[in-house]
Amino acid sequence: MSEHLPWRENPFPGMNPYLEDTRLWSGVHHRFITFLSSTLNAQLPMNYLATIEERVYIEKADTFRAVIPDVVVARPTPGATVPVGTTAVADAPIKIYLQPEGVHEPYIQILSLRNGQREVVTVIELLSPTNKTPNAVGRTLYLEKQQDVLCSTSHLIEIDLLHYGEHTVFVPRALLEPEEKRLDYVVVLHRAGWRREHALAWVVNLRERLPRILVPLAEGDPDVVVDLQMVLNRVYEEGRYGIALNYALDPPVTLPPDDLKWIDSLLKEKGLRQ
Repeated sequence: MSEHLPWRENPFPGMNPYLEDTRLWSGVHHRFITFLSSTLNAQLPMNYLATIEERVYIEKADTFRAVIPDVVVARPTPGATVPVGTTAVADAPIKIYLQPEGVHEPYIQILSLRNGQREVVTVIELLSPTNKTPNAVGRTLYLEKQQDVLCSTSHLIEIDLLHYGEHTVFVPRALLEPEEKRLDYVVVLHRAGWRREHALAWVVNLRERLPRILVPLAEGDPDVVVDLQMVLNRVYEEGRYGIALNYALDPPVTLPPDDLKWIDSLLKEKGLRQ
């Protein structure tokens, strides 16, 4: 019998706001998409396949500084100068080394393999910080893809587990946030063939578990139900985030005082904060 170690399990009933740290999000994003894809493939009928695709792009330097903290700045030795020609001496510049790799954003496509075809029936997106950053390349590309899918014969599922940034899912925030419930996270489903203003949504606050959602397939086949909480908990456990996160600090997102008080009580109850 394995020993119960509290740091291995996600201490939150739903989304863990500490995972929203932009320094960790790339790993969280990749694991979530990977585990969601494998969960789907375990449930899909034989003539369907969930595949992982990827957007790759170079983000602007100011976006890297604000969202993706992988920019290294090397300053010259104080007093150093750079000779120019034979007489003039230029002031020494600052050398800046930008992250050379592009941004890799995985997403899921569910394919129908009927009649030897590979038809995309459903696209599932997990939003990233660059998708929600104003004027970012990642946001522009995401919104273009969003419109392409909405105008296609494919279903679209958007999963937003980030407090950070601009509202990005295609349904306006005002329609998603009823008076009696605060929107912290949201999943939106647009079925192919529906009018643009029609959608299904799962609105979740910090203290709730993530939902079991419907994943539609081709016409005539029943929806698949996927438990996003089970996917997130697997991300947390297999990514060993319990030893990477500092629960002595507040989460790296802006939260109201009542939520911070609730988090403090929860973490103390779990033995993760003094």
